[in-house]
Amino acid sequence: MTSVQKNLLVELFVEELPPKALKKLGDAFANGLRDQLVAQGLAEPGSVLTAYASPRRLAAHLTHVAERAADKAVSQKLMPVAVGLDASGRPTPALLKRLAALGADASAVPGLKRAADGKAEVLFYESTAKGATLTEGLQKALAESIAKLPIPKVMSYQLESGCELPGWSSVSFVRPAHGLVALHGDAVVPVEVLGLHAGRETHGHRFEAAVDPVVLRDANSYALQMQDDGAVIASFEARRTEIARQLAAAAVRVGGGTVPIHDDALLDEVTALVERPNVLVCSFEREFLEVPQECLILTMKANQKYFPLLDASNRLTNKFLVVSNISPEDASAVVGGNERVVRPRLADAKFFFDQDRKKSLASRVESLGKVVYHNKLGTQGERVQRVMRIARGIAAQLAQAEQSADATLTAHAVQAAQLAKADLVTDMVGEFPELQGTMGRYYALHDGLSAEVADAIEDHYKPRFAGDELPRNTVGLVVALADKLETLVGMFGIGNLPTGDRDPFALRRHALGVIRMLIEEDLPLGLDALLQDAAAQFKDIEGFDSGKATVALQDFILDRLAGSLREQGASAQEVDAVLAPRPQRLGEVPKLLAAVRAFAALPAAAALAAANKRIGNILKKAPEADAHVSELLLQEPAEKALHAAMAEVVPAANAQFEAGDYTASLQTLAALREPVDAFFDGVMVNAEQADLRLNRLGLLMSLHAAMNRVAQLERLAV
Repeated sequence: MTSVQKNLLVELFVEELPPKALKKLGDAFANGLRDQLVAQGLAEPGSVLTAYASPRRLAAHLTHVAERAADKAVSQKLMPVAVGLDASGRPTPALLKRLAALGADASAVPGLKRAADGKAEVLFYESTAKGATLTEGLQKALAESIAKLPIPKVMSYQLESGCELPGWSSVSFVRPAHGLVALHGDAVVPVEVLGLHAGRETHGHRFEAAVDPVVLRDANSYALQMQDDGAVIASFEARRTEIARQLAAAAVRVGGGTVPIHDDALLDEVTALVERPNVLVCSFEREFLEVPQECLILTMKANQKYFPLLDASNRLTNKFLVVSNISPEDASAVVGGNERVVRPRLADAKFFFDQDRKKSLASRVESLGKVVYHNKLGTQGERVQRVMRIARGIAAQLAQAEQSADATLTAHAVQAAQLAKADLVTDMVGEFPELQGTMGRYYALHDGLSAEVADAIEDHYKPRFAGDELPRNTVGLVVALADKLETLVGMFGIGNLPTGDRDPFALRRHALGVIRMLIEEDLPLGLDALLQDAAAQFKDIEGFDSGKATVALQDFILDRLAGSLREQGASAQEVDAVLAPRPQRLGEVPKLLAAVRAFAALPAAAALAAANKRIGNILKKAPEADAHVSELLLQEPAEKALHAAMAEVVPAANAQFEAGDYTASLQTLAALREPVDAFFDGVMVNAEQADLRLNRLGLLMSLHAAMNRVAQLERLAV
């Protein structure tokens, strides 16, 4: 008999949920219910799930949910036939005991199934397990879903009187829960959770609901009744879309090509704060626009959850948008209230800005000596001195590589490095740490410093996250590299390494930043030289391990690079081949990788990779070998042919390598496939005669060195 299928609606009505966690909580609640019901056979895998989440509710609507799951045939392994039946075929006490535990008796023995299980014949008891009822299944699904919610912080609260467990009984949840709805079609499913009994009543908007309580007719009427009777847009996504629509419409009403600032995180947070959004236009005095717009935008977004309006030139206007949770006929009181609230915030920002400009950045550097950076690495002032010396070294290396005697780059880089952290002791950054670097740039320009230095002060934190832009000029690149290298080398040198998910000093991000700058800007800088120079700046730090700071850190950086290349689509074999020789100029890595990929597509690639692996294994067992080859000791035709082919091919491949044409270099080496194959077919490398053996090993060593200049080709062998 087929069980009736209807749509299911479950809602948990709670006090205001944490806004930054709301969307994740809503999705987890709905998905948990769906997964549990599907696992129990009460819902189909193709059932459509709709998640709802508002500040005061988590809910889920699921289609095609059965009243009872289908019965299932169950086959249970009992015991070997030799144990369960005696010589006469009668059941043993052990078998009868096992059957009794399953609710059966001796009458079930004739129906037991025999089947081979390994070497023994085993008895199986076949029965039919009744499918779970929706009440049983939903009860379990609710308990499981709630237990697995990603709750940021659990609250324990006392149950209300009138609950089954009144008085001092308490439960734990993200916020106190006050109502439970469970409807299968139009019927209530009698489940309980968090001390609540399921019904069909819920509550809408605190102030604007048309009726209270909202009595739900059936599962399918939930969203419409919540909107019409409860004045609530229950769907997080629908509410978010409506807010975005109203924000855009309000900007059009303001005119002048204004647009609300784009911030997905802010939009998500505001969506989690309101149930019935109403966007209103507010304004502030134009005099506040004299303050850097980053300060005003940050205070409006972070403190007030407002959406600043930008003009067609992406400049801040004196208008901003508020997403209200009420829709009064006369909104002037709401608008006026928000304008009064934001004014002191903007006045504070203006005060900080005006006060900070009374002192130059240079005059603040001395104060960094009183700010502790790390108890083992000293103050921010000492750190600045290290960054300055590292920046000077990088600038000198760049000038040498470009054969330039211009001292401007070095002077600007040292000056920017000296001032880069000075804004940390300003009032503005003290109030808004997110503005470090940004305010440094404004104050540097106010002090009359060059745009290159000012931009570098802001940019030395870049890239701050995956996909962030790189510093906009060479001075910024130098200081950003110096700053990140100082952090990496310092932390590795004192053994403060990232572990698992813990990386409090963002060393992984700093390593990826170094990688991106070296590769994307193709800087002519060697990784080992950079690390050695940075490590030299910590010589006075007690307990500093320069070996760990360079060797282990280089491994760490190359490991981050390997992961990044694999994420970009390179195969693990290709990445291993390119990075195994530990390339020093990371800007060459994309070209090396392209060369290896092109080589791997050649018909000769597999054979040469395998031969290269074989050569490597031979040479590992012959530490006495060197790359010297005497033509007088070449006896076999195959070794003479290989030597002759190498004499023709290797110089050409080396010339292409030196010219940076790595693809052509590997393709040239591919011509050695046939003589290499012939060598291994016709020549005994480990000859008894010592001089012959060493000569052949020398030939292989020369070949191995030539073939592995671009990449370690043996890593391509299957």
